[in-house]
Amino acid sequence: MNETTKDAAQSSADDRAYARLEKDVAAVKNDVSHLSQQISETVNALGAVAQSQARRGLRNARADVNSVMSGASERGQAVANAAHDAASSVGDALADVIQERPAATLALALGLGFLIGVIWRR
Repeated sequence: MNETTKDAAQSSADDRAYARLEKDVAAVKNDVSHLSQQISETVNALGAVAQSQARRGLRNARADVNSVMSGASERGQAVANAAHDAASSVGDALADVIQERPAATLALALGLGFLIGVIWRR
């Protein structure tokens, strides 16, 4: 074969290789584009799931806080009622003692007053 034929055959082979390479590069670009779109969709879906779970967690936390506050309020009310009942019973007992023994009550009051005066003076 002569030199021109060899150059023509080489040029034709180079053109075919170049065309295949362009086709492969276009396919890779297309694949990267599809992959990028899939990644974007997956990230959006994960964001939606995370947001949903965060909202659910917030609702649960609010419910827990409300439950704790309700329980604390009920316990506080029970303690207040118990204190009121105790104060009421002590007051009733003192009233009964004052009516039954007025002289002893007066002596006790004078003695306590004297002790408080001595302590206060120091």
